[in-house]
Amino acid sequence: MLDTASPQLPLWSDRDTVDGWTIRHSRRARRLTVRVFHTGRVEIVAPARSSPRAVQLFIERHRNWIERKRQEARRNSPPPEAFPPQLTSFSADGEVWRVHIAGGTGRPRIVPSGRELLCVEGDATERRALNAALIRWLGERAVEILVPELDRCARELNTTYRRALIRRQRTRWGSCSARGTISLNCCLLFQRPEVVRYLLSHELPHTRHMNHSERFWQHVGRFCPEYRRLDRELLDGWRRVPSWVFGDLRDAS
Repeated sequence: MLDTASPQLPLWSDRDTVDGWTIRHSRRARRLTVRVFHTGRVEIVAPARSSPRAVQLFIERHRNWIERKRQEARRNSPPPEAFPPQLTSFSADGEVWRVHIAGGTGRPRIVPSGRELLCVEGDATERRALNAALIRWLGERAVEILVPELDRCARELNTTYRRALIRRQRTRWGSCSARGTISLNCCLLFQRPEVVRYLLSHELPHTRHMNHSERFWQHVGRFCPEYRRLDRELLDGWRRVPSWVFGDLRDAS
């Protein structure tokens, strides 16, 4: 199952709305927080009962830091690709899927045809609907590719987990809950196999160590001795995720 992102609500400030800032109310949030994504997009996460005044004060207090982080993100962000993509490549297992616009009427849908060929049937000019269909397909492929790899790593580590979820997150590659549920980001499909295995070897030990203690890192190191280098590569992994995965749609040339 692909867990999509929560809906975004516009900020009250016209200046920040035009500039791409959004606010999301969360029942789980206990305090105001800010996220600056790798694309430069800014999201303010606010507790459900936060007042507009409290949010604006929070933004003004942190505006200089936010703008500095946005500039850094934009300098390091790759240019967005044309949409719809002609090819979608998964570094995780070497797949290269060619996208064929078959045409037709109605909402676009993705129909895998043969080996590594995606046929888009329906009205491909409905760009948002096509994007949503591609994201659903991406989640399905992530289940088929990442969950079996997670099972293999669990056997090698002699570790069990309760269940696996595939999500589409903007800031986290994976997580492990106290109940043993491991969540994996579908964007791992765009990372090298060694990096994916590092992430899995990072999350599985959390079923025993719900922290980043020395014992935890020793556990990770036994399975993945080069975890420090691979962790640095994963931090930069957002650059390898196509822009359409998060809804940045540009016209095809």
